[in-house]
Amino acid sequence: MRVLLPRLVGPEVTFEIHSFQGKRDLLAKLPDRLRGYARWMVSGVETRVVVLIDEDRQDCRTLKAQLEQAAAAAGLRTMSVAGPAGPFVVLNRLGVEDLEAWFFGDCEAIRRAYPGVPATIEHRARLRRPDSIAGGTWEQLERVLQGAGHHLGGLSKVQAARDISLHMDPSRNTSPSFACFVAGLRSLLAA
Repeated sequence: MRVLLPRLVGPEVTFEIHSFQGKRDLLAKLPDRLRGYARWMVSGVETRVVVLIDEDRQDCRTLKAQLEQAAAAAGLRTMSVAGPAGPFVVLNRLGVEDLEAWFFGDCEAIRRAYPGVPATIEHRARLRRPDSIAGGTWEQLERVLQGAGHHLGGLSKVQAARDISLHMDPSRNTSPSFACFVAGLRSLLAA
């Protein structure tokens, strides 16, 4: 996100990224965090919040409802409530199944970051639909990269994310959840 967001939001938008110790930690801390943002927004500071979480094989409707309920309990309007043209301050988005699916949505970026990755990876049956990769998305990324001689000691997710995101082009990304994230982000900035 640190590499990709500046290209998506432009230089005039400042942002902070708050990482959590996994999905469970984020879900436990989110209600208090959102209440804190709500108090801060009352003071006149123009703020928008994006909550981005891996689906991790959980029912996406249930997970999204949990995020929406946390925002509503804090008194914050979400895109789901306001609609894409309405005024809202919270955008809840899911990486389906994992955020690594977004990398498979732009296989050209993977190849540029990691020489030796086959030019045909996006044509492999199991990788054609990035948000539907079976058997674990990050595990598939690890296999592809290790097959090309990279991350032989195990996939460093953070390093791979940095390496690949440097080369990502949102306009060519075929991941539906990535496209949904980008569209929601643009609506959030316009709201």
